[in-house]
Amino acid sequence: MNTIHSTAIVEEGAELGAGVKLGAYSVIGPDVKIGDQTEVLAHAVIDGNTTIGNECTIHPFARIGGATQDLKFDGGTPGVIVGNNTVLRECVTINAGTHDGEMTEVGSECLLMAYSHVAHACKIGNGVIIANGTQLAGDVIVEDFAIIEGLAGAVQFRRIGKMAFMGAYTKATKDVPPFMIADGLNIQIRGFNKIGMARRGIPEKSITSVKEAYRILYRKKLPLAEAIETIENEVTPTPEIRYLLDFIRNSKVGIVR
Repeated sequence: MNTIHSTAIVEEGAELGAGVKLGAYSVIGPDVKIGDQTEVLAHAVIDGNTTIGNECTIHPFARIGGATQDLKFDGGTPGVIVGNNTVLRECVTINAGTHDGEMTEVGSECLLMAYSHVAHACKIGNGVIIANGTQLAGDVIVEDFAIIEGLAGAVQFRRIGKMAFMGAYTKATKDVPPFMIADGLNIQIRGFNKIGMARRGIPEKSITSVKEAYRILYRKKLPLAEAIETIENEVTPTPEIRYLLDFIRNSKVGIVR
């Protein structure tokens, strides 16, 4: 049974799953789909072509599914998809994609803290934590289990790798490789995310390999091509190392070094 406050507005066409709770003055647009057991608290607005997963919590004054701010928008029905068990705190904004059918995506088991912003066509993986006031420009990719501390930002088309950690006030002007710790307005790699990897059950052998790859990439001062070759020849080829090397090779804007 759904629990809908008398002042909530649910426009005709909206689809609500079982056990949905809508708080006072919340607004649900006509093209919105909300999954089972999700709670939308007072004054939150969900509109546009937006799908919210099961067991999510959306806090007051969040705005999910608003139109892109990209000036290239020329019509159509882009939208937003949010996975299961994700929490969107106060005043979070997630904008729809820009082009017809293009979706901004936030995965499952994520936490987006107050005033964080996810712009058009971003792809946020599973288990991601984005802290207060963080601003992601359009088409940013944040991979699974990355953590971004407060008041950080990422330039358009940048990629934050799996299990990477970005410190507060950090500005991602290039891609942040997986498993690395990035920090600073003039962004630098400060170490590798040993604690985060261990918490996610990454084997000690793989953590040791990433530590050695970090040393080669960031302490030997080798040219990037030579660093990649050295990692291939000298570091145990664990899945994490293969992932790291693929990430570096596929970077379109270059990695933080």
